[in-house]
Amino acid sequence: MASYNRVILLGNITRDIEVKYLPSGTAVAEIGLAVNDRRKNQNGEWVDETTYVDVTLWGRTAEIAGEYLGKGSPVLIEGRLKLDQWETDGQKRSKLRVVCDRMQMIGPRGGGGRGQAGPPDEAADFGDVPPPAARPAASRAAAAPPPPPPEDEIPF
Repeated sequence: MASYNRVILLGNITRDIEVKYLPSGTAVAEIGLAVNDRRKNQNGEWVDETTYVDVTLWGRTAEIAGEYLGKGSPVLIEGRLKLDQWETDGQKRSKLRVVCDRMQMIGPRGGGGRGQAGPPDEAADFGDVPPPAARPAASRAAAAPPPPPPEDEIPF
């Protein structure tokens, strides 16, 4: 039987991000995400329900999150569920977390985050790619689309 493991969450970061590095040099960050749900109860009143989710970010995504995001920053996370299991004092424990494959920052520059210079005003998707400002000028120029051909050379 086939299976499918994808999670998409939109919420706010619950604490400042601390980026750590493995001995191999790979960046890793553990973040908490608060996801709110609003619904009507049996009395017809609106109630807010918050779910807290632990998310693991890897590589350049972790570094970007540590640089641009902070407590309260809105973010969209796409990833997969992973069950961590361990034993403490003879008692088996487990925790379900999300391993982030893609992160998208939401909101205006510095909104809810650390107040530092942030991404552009629109949402910025930095899966594993550094933001344009972090790339060398030659790389930015190479990424620009080529100019259109002269009108007399359009092949039809």
